[in-house]
Amino acid sequence: MVPRRTDLAKGDVVLKKITVGTDGSPTAAKAVDFAIDMAQRYDAELVVASSYVPVSETRLREEQREAPGDVQWAISPSEDVNATLHEVEEKAKECGVTVVTEAREGEPAQVLVEIAEKHDADVIIVGNRGMERRVLGSVPNSVSHKAPCSVMIVKTT
Repeated sequence: MVPRRTDLAKGDVVLKKITVGTDGSPTAAKAVDFAIDMAQRYDAELVVASSYVPVSETRLREEQREAPGDVQWAISPSEDVNATLHEVEEKAKECGVTVVTEAREGEPAQVLVEIAEKHDADVIIVGNRGMERRVLGSVPNSVSHKAPCSVMIVKTT
């Protein structure tokens, strides 16, 4: 650990940035709740990350056609994930946590690792969903091998 993250005289770990991934599922919500609690305890900034597969062009055109003109701008390829991130952002702010959200198109584990690296995260929090399969490719497994920082896998199932 670098000195800004550790009080070397005391040996206490100090977390400045915590990254958590969410897909809006109930199990991801448990990891988010854990991350919000941890951010409160350490007075750390919370970076909430999510990956997405773009909404189909057919669905976008249909929704834009049916939407009132003043909200058509909000209909985008990432609209579903934006709603999820907004919900988490509001929850974190209600708890007094400074929060940043970011969504990217791509594979969930890779997106989470890239966002954590971009924001210089001290720790990534991810739920354990998928770990029971014992196969390569689960999000927690991939994150734990590729992360640029510590990883905390939270029991969410």
